[in-house]
Amino acid sequence: MLTSITEGILCCLTGKAASLVLPLESSEPSDGFEFVEVKPGRVLRVRHIIPERQPVVTEQQVACKEKTDGEEEDDDDDDGPPEDCSESNTGSSVHCKRKITVYRNGQLVIENLGDVLHSEILQCQDGDLEPCSTVEVELADYKEMPSSPDPNPVPPPVPSPHGEQKPAPPPRRRHRKPKRTVQIDSKRVISSCKGTHSDVALFFVHGVGGSLDIWGSQLDFFSRLGYEVIAPDLAGHGASTAPQIAAAYTFYALAEDLRAIFKRYARKRNILIGHSYGVSFCTFLAHEYPDLVHKVVMINGGGPTALEPSLCSIFQLPSCVLHCLSPCLAWSFLKAGFARQGAKEKQLLKQGNAFNVSPFVLRAMMSGQYWPEGDEVYHAELTVPILLVHGMCDKFVPMDEDQRMAEILLFAFLKVIEEGSHMVMMECPDTVNTLLHEFFLWEPDMSRKDSSKTDTALSDTLHTLKINKPMDK
Repeated sequence: MLTSITEGILCCLTGKAASLVLPLESSEPSDGFEFVEVKPGRVLRVRHIIPERQPVVTEQQVACKEKTDGEEEDDDDDDGPPEDCSESNTGSSVHCKRKITVYRNGQLVIENLGDVLHSEILQCQDGDLEPCSTVEVELADYKEMPSSPDPNPVPPPVPSPHGEQKPAPPPRRRHRKPKRTVQIDSKRVISSCKGTHSDVALFFVHGVGGSLDIWGSQLDFFSRLGYEVIAPDLAGHGASTAPQIAAAYTFYALAEDLRAIFKRYARKRNILIGHSYGVSFCTFLAHEYPDLVHKVVMINGGGPTALEPSLCSIFQLPSCVLHCLSPCLAWSFLKAGFARQGAKEKQLLKQGNAFNVSPFVLRAMMSGQYWPEGDEVYHAELTVPILLVHGMCDKFVPMDEDQRMAEILLFAFLKVIEEGSHMVMMECPDTVNTLLHEFFLWEPDMSRKDSSKTDTALSDTLHTLKINKPMDK
């Protein structure tokens, strides 16, 4: 603490940052770590693991091979193209059709006219496959969002002079002119993504103050299952370079970094997993590349609101002052980011290299969170299936924010881990890994669409997980 205060005073006197985050030599240079130059002088560390997959021979391929061998022995066989013997992975086609209307009074009306898969929150019953539904909400502060108004309100009776009540006259309807209308009408194929599929890649994106090391349990788990995994360090975090200019840490600058990483490693079917601030970048990529992003996982990402930095935040203080307060900030992060503050959590924080960034980078990251395009309409336009994971003890992201996100999204499954907090993937790795894996393998059953039965394949599997078990001390 005394050292931090001394360095902070020197920083104020000299006008220079007390410490800079520079690229570190990886302790395991052969374990899938790469350094990618996304722009001249801007280098990101990326952990990229390509598992050695064993060739999987299916019954369809065996039958196809026997048929081909038999045709080769037939001299009268035509010279047509050989039959495709690759593993079939067609998936299920879902009709994504919705009308998004924004009125001048701040009201947002979403009409779902296609196939909508619903999943209730926590231990509730599974939702229905509804061919048509309407969501009517306010664009004001969603924390104090009123319930949807009755489309046909009954006016109160009008008392007469003689004490008798007469029915009120019918209300006069006002023709509301929409400020903006968005029409979505497309088909999306949702398929099961297995580790044996070579066209599947998993991207993990951390948030402010983190690093790719916070995904250690997930990277090891899914790479062992055969998945190709990619996890970058954001600029100024982990072992990536840390430019000493605030403009390098705006949302748009970081989003372009991740766009370059995504275009470099993307496969045919990509799954994005984001945590906290990283969820915004996953949303950006899913909106920009709807045909390449197959599924998305949002872990404690917050509500579907446009980003705007707070002018009254403690992170608006000078970098030298933040450096003096760094021990207090680290302690506050430990208390708010973990459900428990024991030796295990402190060790996880150290191993994950979390909240280990320079005060300059931290201040620039918090001040650069400006993304006005990422509002509720932007999120409502997403047609990709999304799994929302929320830690019940999270003190950074309230529960109602993720609930709001689930209401706005087209395909959303919100699952709550009661013993988890903001860093739930580090606190409860087994539970999170199982949730994510089941979501990757999930494929909607559209055969029951005409009979209006529920699509419980994913929800049944997720509800069977034991998420109420106590954490190991």
